[in-house]
Amino acid sequence: MKTNLFATALTLALLMGWAWAHAQVRLDLESGLVLGTNYNKVRIPNQGGTTFNLAEDLSVKPKVFYRIRLGYTIADRHTISALYAPLTVRYEGAFPQPVNYNNVVFPADRATTAYYTFNSYRLTYRYDFVRRERWRVGAGLTAKIRDANVRLVSENRDTGYDNVGFVPLLNVYAAYRPTEQWTILVEGDALGSRFGRAEDIFAGLAYQLSPAVGLKAGYRVVEGGADVDDVYNFTWINYASVGLLVNF
Repeated sequence: MKTNLFATALTLALLMGWAWAHAQVRLDLESGLVLGTNYNKVRIPNQGGTTFNLAEDLSVKPKVFYRIRLGYTIADRHTISALYAPLTVRYEGAFPQPVNYNNVVFPADRATTAYYTFNSYRLTYRYDFVRRERWRVGAGLTAKIRDANVRLVSENRDTGYDNVGFVPLLNVYAAYRPTEQWTILVEGDALGSRFGRAEDIFAGLAYQLSPAVGLKAGYRVVEGGADVDDVYNFTWINYASVGLLVNF
Protein backbone atom coordinates (compact mmCIF):
# COMPACT_ATOMS: atom_id res chain seq x y z
CA MET A 1 0.00 0.00 0.00
CA LYS A 2 2.76 2.44 1.01
CA THR A 3 4.70 1.56 -2.13
CA ASN A 4 1.66 2.27 -4.33
CA LEU A 5 1.00 5.59 -2.61
CA PHE A 6 4.63 6.61 -2.97
CA ALA A 7 4.63 5.66 -6.66
CA THR A 8 1.44 7.63 -7.25
CA ALA A 9 2.78 10.70 -5.45
CA LEU A 10 6.07 10.49 -7.33
CA THR A 11 4.26 10.20 -10.67
CA LEU A 12 2.08 13.24 -9.90
CA ALA A 13 5.12 15.24 -8.82
CA LEU A 14 6.97 14.33 -12.02
CA LEU A 15 3.95 15.25 -14.15
CA MET A 16 3.59 18.59 -12.37
CA GLY A 17 7.28 19.28 -12.75
CA TRP A 18 7.15 18.39 -16.46
CA ALA A 19 4.10 20.63 -16.97
CA TRP A 20 5.79 23.55 -15.24
CA ALA A 21 9.03 23.08 -17.19
CA HIS A 22 7.09 23.08 -20.46
CA ALA A 23 4.73 25.92 -19.53
CA GLN A 24 4.65 29.59 -20.41
CA VAL A 25 2.77 32.42 -18.72
CA ARG A 26 1.61 35.37 -20.84
CA LEU A 27 0.11 38.67 -19.73
CA ASP A 28 -1.91 40.51 -22.39
CA LEU A 29 -2.67 44.14 -21.47
CA GLU A 30 -4.94 45.84 -24.02
CA SER A 31 -6.27 49.39 -24.20
CA GLY A 32 -7.40 51.96 -26.76
CA LEU A 33 -10.50 53.88 -27.79
CA VAL A 34 -14.10 52.91 -28.36
CA LEU A 35 -14.54 54.37 -31.85
CA GLY A 36 -18.32 54.21 -31.81
CA THR A 37 -21.30 51.92 -32.10
CA ASN A 38 -22.93 50.96 -35.38
CA TYR A 39 -26.13 50.24 -33.48
CA ASN A 40 -27.32 49.71 -29.93
CA LYS A 41 -30.98 48.67 -30.08
CA VAL A 42 -32.84 48.33 -26.79
CA ARG A 43 -36.37 47.34 -25.79
CA ILE A 44 -37.05 46.63 -22.09
CA PRO A 45 -39.49 45.13 -21.29
CA ASN A 46 -39.47 43.12 -24.51
CA GLN A 47 -43.28 43.15 -24.56
CA GLY A 48 -44.65 46.69 -24.13
CA GLY A 49 -41.40 48.65 -24.07
CA THR A 50 -40.30 51.17 -26.71
CA THR A 51 -37.60 50.17 -29.19
CA PHE A 52 -34.85 52.78 -29.38
CA ASN A 53 -31.36 52.90 -30.88
CA LEU A 54 -28.79 54.64 -28.70
CA ALA A 55 -26.35 54.91 -31.63
CA GLU A 56 -28.88 56.86 -33.73
CA ASP A 57 -30.98 58.71 -31.14
CA LEU A 58 -28.10 59.93 -28.94
CA SER A 59 -24.40 60.76 -29.40
CA VAL A 60 -21.67 58.51 -28.02
CA LYS A 61 -18.84 59.98 -25.97
CA PRO A 62 -15.23 58.89 -26.67
CA LYS A 63 -14.21 56.17 -24.26
CA VAL A 64 -10.86 54.69 -23.24
CA PHE A 65 -11.14 50.98 -22.50
CA TYR A 66 -8.87 48.32 -21.07
CA ARG A 67 -8.78 44.53 -20.92
CA ILE A 68 -6.51 42.16 -18.98
CA ARG A 69 -5.86 38.55 -19.99
CA LEU A 70 -3.59 36.12 -18.14
CA GLY A 71 -2.74 32.92 -19.99
CA TYR A 72 -0.91 29.71 -19.12
CA THR A 73 0.32 27.44 -21.93
CA ILE A 74 1.43 23.85 -21.32
CA ALA A 75 3.56 21.85 -23.75
CA ASP A 76 3.15 24.59 -26.37
CA ARG A 77 -0.36 23.35 -27.19
CA HIS A 78 -2.79 23.71 -24.28
CA THR A 79 -3.65 27.26 -23.18
CA ILE A 80 -5.83 28.23 -20.24
CA SER A 81 -6.58 31.93 -19.88
CA ALA A 82 -8.68 34.29 -17.77
CA LEU A 83 -10.00 37.61 -19.11
CA TYR A 84 -11.34 40.69 -17.35
CA ALA A 85 -12.95 43.16 -19.79
CA PRO A 86 -14.97 45.99 -18.22
CA LEU A 87 -16.80 48.50 -20.40
CA THR A 88 -19.21 51.40 -19.92
CA VAL A 89 -20.16 53.60 -22.89
CA ARG A 90 -21.89 56.94 -22.34
CA TYR A 91 -24.44 58.49 -24.71
CA GLU A 92 -25.95 61.97 -24.49
CA GLY A 93 -28.74 63.77 -26.35
CA ALA A 94 -32.52 63.67 -26.57
CA PHE A 95 -34.91 61.01 -27.85
CA PRO A 96 -37.01 62.12 -30.85
CA GLN A 97 -40.05 60.29 -29.42
CA PRO A 98 -41.28 59.30 -25.93
CA VAL A 99 -39.54 56.16 -24.69
CA ASN A 100 -41.03 53.62 -22.30
CA TYR A 101 -37.98 51.98 -20.79
CA ASN A 102 -38.20 49.59 -17.84
CA ASN A 103 -41.76 50.89 -17.27
CA VAL A 104 -40.51 54.49 -16.90
CA VAL A 105 -41.50 56.98 -19.63
CA PHE A 106 -38.83 59.40 -20.86
CA PRO A 107 -40.37 62.37 -22.73
CA ALA A 108 -39.21 63.37 -26.20
CA ASP A 109 -36.78 66.26 -26.71
CA ARG A 110 -35.51 66.20 -23.13
CA ALA A 111 -31.80 65.99 -22.27
CA THR A 112 -31.03 62.34 -21.56
CA THR A 113 -27.88 60.45 -20.62
CA ALA A 114 -27.56 56.72 -21.25
CA TYR A 115 -24.94 54.41 -19.73
CA TYR A 116 -24.40 51.12 -21.52
CA THR A 117 -22.40 48.73 -19.33
CA PHE A 118 -21.11 45.39 -20.56
CA ASN A 119 -18.54 43.85 -18.23
CA SER A 120 -17.16 40.47 -19.25
CA TYR A 121 -15.39 37.77 -17.23
CA ARG A 122 -14.13 34.73 -19.15
CA LEU A 123 -12.27 31.49 -18.64
CA THR A 124 -10.94 29.88 -21.84
CA TYR A 125 -9.32 26.59 -22.81
CA ARG A 126 -7.70 26.41 -26.26
CA TYR A 127 -5.90 23.58 -28.05
CA ASP A 128 -3.46 24.53 -30.83
CA PHE A 129 -3.85 21.79 -33.43
CA VAL A 130 -1.51 23.51 -35.93
CA ARG A 131 2.03 24.30 -34.75
CA ARG A 132 4.35 25.16 -37.59
CA GLU A 133 7.25 27.54 -38.08
CA ARG A 134 4.99 30.22 -39.56
CA TRP A 135 1.48 29.12 -38.58
CA ARG A 136 -0.34 28.51 -35.32
CA VAL A 137 -4.07 27.69 -35.33
CA GLY A 138 -6.20 26.66 -32.38
CA ALA A 139 -9.74 26.35 -31.09
CA GLY A 140 -11.42 25.85 -27.77
CA LEU A 141 -14.23 26.76 -25.40
CA THR A 142 -14.92 29.88 -23.34
CA ALA A 143 -17.12 30.18 -20.26
CA LYS A 144 -18.30 33.79 -20.05
CA ILE A 145 -20.09 35.70 -17.31
CA ARG A 146 -21.66 38.91 -18.60
CA ASP A 147 -22.65 41.78 -16.31
CA ALA A 148 -24.77 44.12 -18.45
CA ASN A 149 -26.84 47.18 -17.66
CA VAL A 150 -28.59 49.90 -19.68
CA ARG A 151 -29.31 52.95 -17.52
CA LEU A 152 -31.23 56.06 -18.62
CA VAL A 153 -31.09 59.35 -16.70
CA SER A 154 -33.20 62.41 -17.51
CA GLU A 155 -34.26 65.17 -15.09
CA ASN A 156 -36.03 63.34 -12.24
CA ARG A 157 -36.07 59.98 -14.04
CA ASP A 158 -33.38 57.39 -13.45
CA THR A 159 -33.76 53.68 -14.17
CA GLY A 160 -31.63 50.75 -15.25
CA TYR A 161 -31.91 47.04 -15.90
CA ASP A 162 -29.18 44.68 -14.68
CA ASN A 163 -28.68 41.49 -16.66
CA VAL A 164 -26.12 39.01 -15.30
CA GLY A 165 -25.80 35.61 -16.93
CA PHE A 166 -23.62 32.78 -18.22
CA VAL A 167 -22.78 32.46 -21.92
CA PRO A 168 -20.84 29.54 -23.49
CA LEU A 169 -18.71 30.52 -26.49
CA LEU A 170 -16.37 28.97 -29.03
CA ASN A 171 -12.82 30.29 -29.06
CA VAL A 172 -10.69 30.60 -32.21
CA TYR A 173 -7.08 31.61 -32.76
CA ALA A 174 -4.98 31.98 -35.92
CA ALA A 175 -1.51 33.51 -36.19
CA TYR A 176 0.86 33.80 -39.18
CA ARG A 177 4.49 34.88 -38.75
CA PRO A 178 5.96 36.23 -42.01
CA THR A 179 9.16 37.15 -40.11
CA GLU A 180 10.67 36.42 -36.72
CA GLN A 181 9.35 39.70 -35.27
CA TRP A 182 5.98 40.23 -37.02
CA THR A 183 2.78 38.24 -36.53
CA ILE A 184 -0.61 38.63 -38.24
CA LEU A 185 -3.20 37.71 -35.65
CA VAL A 186 -6.93 36.92 -35.54
CA GLU A 187 -8.53 35.68 -32.32
CA GLY A 188 -11.80 35.83 -30.47
CA ASP A 189 -14.92 34.23 -29.04
CA ALA A 190 -18.26 33.75 -30.80
CA LEU A 191 -21.48 31.72 -30.75
CA GLY A 192 -25.11 32.13 -31.74
CA SER A 193 -28.47 30.59 -30.88
CA ARG A 194 -32.15 31.32 -31.36
CA PHE A 195 -32.04 33.45 -28.20
CA GLY A 196 -29.18 35.68 -29.37
CA ARG A 197 -25.53 35.78 -30.35
CA ALA A 198 -22.14 37.06 -29.21
CA GLU A 199 -18.94 37.87 -31.09
CA ASP A 200 -15.74 39.42 -29.77
CA ILE A 201 -13.06 39.38 -32.47
CA PHE A 202 -9.62 41.01 -32.69
CA ALA A 203 -7.64 41.35 -35.93
CA GLY A 204 -4.26 43.04 -36.07
CA LEU A 205 -0.46 42.84 -35.95
CA ALA A 206 1.98 41.92 -33.19
CA TYR A 207 5.67 42.87 -33.05
CA GLN A 208 8.14 41.03 -30.83
CA LEU A 209 10.55 43.49 -29.23
CA SER A 210 12.37 40.72 -27.36
CA PRO A 211 11.69 37.11 -26.33
CA ALA A 212 9.83 38.47 -23.29
CA VAL A 213 8.04 41.58 -24.58
CA GLY A 214 5.86 42.30 -27.59
CA LEU A 215 3.40 44.90 -28.84
CA LYS A 216 0.12 44.54 -30.71
CA ALA A 217 -2.28 46.88 -32.50
CA GLY A 218 -5.46 46.38 -34.48
CA TYR A 219 -9.23 46.50 -34.62
CA ARG A 220 -11.68 44.82 -32.26
CA VAL A 221 -15.41 44.37 -32.73
CA VAL A 222 -17.92 43.28 -30.09
CA GLU A 223 -21.34 42.44 -31.53
CA GLY A 224 -24.39 40.57 -30.34
CA GLY A 225 -27.22 40.59 -27.89
CA ALA A 226 -30.31 38.75 -26.72
CA ASP A 227 -34.00 38.53 -27.60
CA VAL A 228 -35.61 36.82 -24.60
CA ASP A 229 -38.74 37.24 -22.48
CA ASP A 230 -37.61 40.32 -20.55
CA VAL A 231 -34.90 41.86 -22.74
CA TYR A 232 -34.28 42.86 -26.33
CA ASN A 233 -30.82 44.36 -26.87
CA PHE A 234 -28.38 44.08 -29.79
CA THR A 235 -25.25 46.19 -30.16
CA TRP A 236 -22.18 46.59 -32.36
CA ILE A 237 -19.13 48.30 -30.77
CA ASN A 238 -15.91 49.21 -32.62
CA TYR A 239 -12.52 49.50 -30.90
CA ALA A 240 -9.08 50.77 -31.90
CA SER A 241 -6.76 48.57 -29.83
CA VAL A 242 -3.13 48.59 -28.74
CA GLY A 243 -1.55 46.19 -26.32
CA LEU A 244 1.48 44.97 -24.43
CA LEU A 245 2.36 41.26 -24.45
CA VAL A 246 4.63 39.98 -21.68
CA ASN A 247 5.96 36.41 -21.50
CA PHE A 248 7.25 34.97 -18.23
